[in-house]
Amino acid sequence: MSMSPTELRNSRLAERMIKNLARRNMQAFYCPTAQEAVSKVLELIPAGSSVTWGGSMTIRDIGIPDALRAKGCYDVLDRDLVEGDEAKVQMYVRAFTTDVYLSSANAISEDGVIVNIDGNGNRVAAITWGPKKVIFIIGINKVAQTVEAALARARSTASPINAARFDIKTPCQTDGVCHNCNSPESICNYVHFLRNSPRGKHTVILVGEPLGY
Repeated sequence: MSMSPTELRNSRLAERMIKNLARRNMQAFYCPTAQEAVSKVLELIPAGSSVTWGGSMTIRDIGIPDALRAKGCYDVLDRDLVEGDEAKVQMYVRAFTTDVYLSSANAISEDGVIVNIDGNGNRVAAITWGPKKVIFIIGINKVAQTVEAALARARSTASPINAARFDIKTPCQTDGVCHNCNSPESICNYVHFLRNSPRGKHTVILVGEPLGY
């Protein structure tokens, strides 16, 4: 079956980005569909691994937590089942000792720089240090032409939507526009750029569907 113009563009873009990510010491794959991405995640995680994830709607929306549990061969640390602030903090700390940490991204540039903005910092901290392996699952909608455009997407698209999702009282929640604020409830406290992967710690799965925010 021939590809549609959109599918063809996505495939060619992903092919270019995979080469750019390789130059940054990151292994990368392209999955045209979310279902294929879930299969690729399971393929990349060895049996017996301890696994957890960050606050990603992509991971939840495409069913990765359920797929991990259904596989029955992983030590799954499910942060979504933990209640209470102290217990959540302990789960965040335990994430640093896992074999595999799963995350999405707020944006990624065409030349392979991954951009994330965090409120608490636990996600960008785990991406940076601790878990033996980090696997990103990133929808094609999060690709931006440049690093500057990726940062703009993270601040002006992802952050206002996440503020609305958590009903956080920030200026961007009110009008959907980034005000570069210092609000007490700001979720833009930590800005993280992943330029290169030390020791090949990071893997990227690009997905040819719009996923997450």
